[in-house]
Amino acid sequence: MSEVFEGYERQYCELSANLSRKCNSTSLLPDGVEKNAKVNEIKSGLDDCDVLIRKMDLEARSLQPSVKAMFLAKLREYKSDLNKLKREFKRITSGDVSQASREELLEAGMADAHSVSTDQRERLTMSVERLNQSSDRIKESRRAMLETEELGVSVLEDLHQQRQTLLHAHNKLHGVDDAIDKSKKVLSSMSRRMTRNKWIVGSVIAALVVAIIFIILFKTSYH
Repeated sequence: MSEVFEGYERQYCELSANLSRKCNSTSLLPDGVEKNAKVNEIKSGLDDCDVLIRKMDLEARSLQPSVKAMFLAKLREYKSDLNKLKREFKRITSGDVSQASREELLEAGMADAHSVSTDQRERLTMSVERLNQSSDRIKESRRAMLETEELGVSVLEDLHQQRQTLLHAHNKLHGVDDAIDKSKKVLSSMSRRMTRNKWIVGSVIAALVVAIIFIILFKTSYH
């Protein structure tokens, strides 16, 4: 549904109903200042109706094909209604309405006005109902959009927390890597010391063995 088209439609229905009532009341007035003022008001209103019809036409033709046909059909009805109003306006301003016609209209005016007003009210009521339905659908769509937005925010917050957890774990792993590197250095140092100590112990043992052998040989040579 087009919210823009329906806005123009509501304005047109209200203006059309108002112009219909003005045409009925103006046709009963005698020529004079008051009638001329009413005629000018009706003419201005008809110009406004023409503008709204053109706006609805442009909006309807810009819609998707699935809904364009429906809006164009409604637009044809409004154009027909506007043409009737224009014919009524020409009849009022033509000056061919005789006094007898005025008297006849005066007698039937109330019934005709009531009939036209009822028809206009029914069309306006249907238009308002359609607009209310569209408004409800728009509100529902907005509510769903807000729920989706809230869900997206919640997901982003969860992802942020998970990112912080991963960064914390990464920092811990980096610390473990540093500790492992230090341990490797300590072990390497200990290994070198142990190797050096082995050589020292081996050298001492070898020196003792040589000394013992030398002592034994010395004692043996003197006996």
